[in-house]
Amino acid sequence: MRTVGLIVEYNPFHNGHLYHLRQSAKITEADAVVAVMSGHFLQRGEPAMWDKWTRARMALAGGCDLVIELPVAYAAQAAEWFAYGAVSLLEATGVVDAFCFGTESGRLAPLLMAADLAADEPPDFRSLLKSKLETGQSYPAAYSETIQAYLKARGDMEAAAFPFDQPNHTLGLHYLIAHRRIRGAMKPYTIAREKAQYNQTSITDGAIASATAIRKLTLESGALEEIRPFVPATTYEVLMDRHADGIPPVHWEHYKDALFHTLSTSSPHRLSELREITEGLEHRLLHAWPELQEWSIDSLLACLKTKRYTRTKLQRALLSILLGHAKQDFTQEKLASGVQYIRVLGFSKKGQSLLKRMRSAASLPVLMSAARPPKPFRYLELDVQATRAYMLGMPGAKLPSDLSRDFRDKPIMI
Repeated sequence: MRTVGLIVEYNPFHNGHLYHLRQSAKITEADAVVAVMSGHFLQRGEPAMWDKWTRARMALAGGCDLVIELPVAYAAQAAEWFAYGAVSLLEATGVVDAFCFGTESGRLAPLLMAADLAADEPPDFRSLLKSKLETGQSYPAAYSETIQAYLKARGDMEAAAFPFDQPNHTLGLHYLIAHRRIRGAMKPYTIAREKAQYNQTSITDGAIASATAIRKLTLESGALEEIRPFVPATTYEVLMDRHADGIPPVHWEHYKDALFHTLSTSSPHRLSELREITEGLEHRLLHAWPELQEWSIDSLLACLKTKRYTRTKLQRALLSILLGHAKQDFTQEKLASGVQYIRVLGFSKKGQSLLKRMRSAASLPVLMSAARPPKPFRYLELDVQATRAYMLGMPGAKLPSDLSRDFRDKPIMI
C-alpha cells in the first residue's frame, strides 16, 4: 500500500484541502493518506476554532486514512521547528512513502536547491542571517533574503529571484530542510494552491476560500450556513453536529481572562523565562496591557505590534504565557531530539491496516491515548496541559470531564 503524508491544521477542512488531498494522492500514486495535524493550538500562535478531535473527524470524513497529532511543542512554533516536528513524525511512522505540500508556485526545484544550501547553516550563513535580523527585519524576510544572497553568490540568478518569503514557500523550504536533516526516505512533492492563497481574507471564488477567510466569515456572520459553499458536505455535517451540541467556534478572546490574570500576577523575570519572550518583550507586555483602551487580546496585539514583532510572533508569545511554556523545555537540543511518540487521533479501515504495519515499522511508540505511555514523555505532558487550557476557554465544554479527554477518548474510527 503506497502512502502519502500531509502536514495540516484543517481549521476547518475546506474544499481547498480536499483538492490538495486528492491531488497529492494522484501525483504520488498513493493508496492511503496519513495526515499529521496540529492539536488545539496552531502554528500562528492561536487556538484552533474547533478542537483536535472534531478536526480529526473532518479529516477522516474528507478522505484521510490516519490522523496523528503534531505535539503543541512543535505545532505552535515558527516554520523551522513546526516543519521539523511534522516531517520527523511522518518519517517515524515507517509507512509513509512520500509527502506533499501546497505552495504558491507549485515549483519544487528552487526549494530543493535552497534546502541543500541552508540545511547545514554554515557560519557565514548564520552571520548574514543575524546581521539582517539586527536591522529589524522579521525572521521570514531575513531568512528569505539570506537564501537569495547565497544563491546569487553561486551565480544562480533564476533561483535567487524565487519568492522564498511567500508563506507556503517558506513552510515548504523548511519541510525540505527538515527532511534533509533527518535523512528522510520519503520523496517530496508539491502542488500549486488554487484560487485562494494562504491568509487571503477576501473570498473571490464560489467554492474555494482560504481557511483564514472561512474563519473570518464564521465569526462575522455567526452562521455556519454562510460557509457551506466552501467546505465539503462532510465538514458541514461535523460542524452542524458541534453546533447542535451547543459548542460554538473558539477564538482568542475566550482566553482573555486567563491571559490577563497571568499577566497581572507575573513579574518581568517570570515572563522572561517563557518561550518567545525575548529582547525585553516582558516589559513591553506589562506596561501595555493595563493601559488598553479596549479590553481585548486583539487590542493588546495591536498595541504590541512593531516591524520586528509581527502579529504571529506576538501571538506565539501570548500562547506561551497562557500555556506556561518555559524556555527550558524548548531548547534547540530538546527540539532537535525530535518527537518521542506517535499519537493517533483517528483512522479509517485502511488506516487500521497502516496501524498494524506501524507496529513493526514505526521507529517510535504508537499511542492510542495519553494514558499509560511506555515512559514519561515531557511533550505529551504539555499536550495534556494544552487540552486542559483549551477546554477551560471553550464555550460549551463539559467541565470537569473534558479536562481528561486525552486520557479517556479513544481514537476516532470511521
